[in-house]
Amino acid sequence: MIDKIKDLMKEVRELKAGSADDVETLRIKYLSKKGAVSSLMNDFRNVATDRKREVGKYLNELKELTQNKINELKEGFENLKSSDNDLDLTRTAYPATLGTRHPLSVVKKEICDIFGRLGFSIAEGPEIEDDWHVFSSLNFADDHPARDMQDTFFIRHNPDVLLRTHTSSVQTRVMERRQPPVRIICPGRVYRNEAISYRAHCFFHQVEGLYVDKDVSFADLKQALLFFAKELFGPETNIRLRPSYFPFTEPSAEMDISCNICGGKGCPFCKHTGWVEILGCGMVDPNVLDNCGIDSHIYSGYAFGMGIERITNLKYRVKDLRLFSENDERFLRQFEAAY
Repeated sequence: MIDKIKDLMKEVRELKAGSADDVETLRIKYLSKKGAVSSLMNDFRNVATDRKREVGKYLNELKELTQNKINELKEGFENLKSSDNDLDLTRTAYPATLGTRHPLSVVKKEICDIFGRLGFSIAEGPEIEDDWHVFSSLNFADDHPARDMQDTFFIRHNPDVLLRTHTSSVQTRVMERRQPPVRIICPGRVYRNEAISYRAHCFFHQVEGLYVDKDVSFADLKQALLFFAKELFGPETNIRLRPSYFPFTEPSAEMDISCNICGGKGCPFCKHTGWVEILGCGMVDPNVLDNCGIDSHIYSGYAFGMGIERITNLKYRVKDLRLFSENDERFLRQFEAAY
């Protein structure tokens, strides 16, 4: 009987299978109740008592060898099946390329990082707003032109609900909830009812800033904006502030930077003035502070706001604003090394 076991062990070692079905056939042939190994196990009862220990040892080795061989063949086909399932036959033959960040996202992050080093934290708010937070709390008169349908998207049948025209609404929400000191920047998308062209769009992106505390002065505003301009456009950048008007600041100013193309000497980009406008700013009007529950006799503050598209144009000289929202890969791939 030992000779039969050894012959069967030799046969098992040489087993091969061409498919998973062949493996199942071999399992039935050797390990089923009527298989070759089970048949020898049944014959074991006829072995003489003095030889049972020796024969039993060979039988156990045969059973273990057969089970391991069948499992080995079975695992080989399972791994092959898994590899076939992982193969995506629809995938392009070209290597998959990494995506890039949008130029507006690159510039927004850079702006936020600069003001973050000055202690400003990021605040966000809803894009669908009410009249109070967008206009009334910010000292807009009832007949102010910005309330006209030509500039603002109002929600139909509800003139008190609108798409925000600036992120200043986030500033009023923060001031209503928090007493000074307040030092925030508010990045986000805003909407204006304007015709779409190479120089205007019905939606764009802003970053607005607010600092309210005791004894905040216009000099603090100027120093913060000078630091920002030099960090973003280079250490040789100069700034100038021109008187302007905004309902929510008094005094108000427009800020220009020395042209980063000609260095202030004059070129077609800056219309030969040497200066390029980038943002509006000013001291927060006392009425705005009072509207938000902050005592204007104790606290003062400054605010500023800029369009991210405008800053991106200055940095990368993009001539058509529509390119920022068209998702043209030929345009976006130009900014792969921008961050």
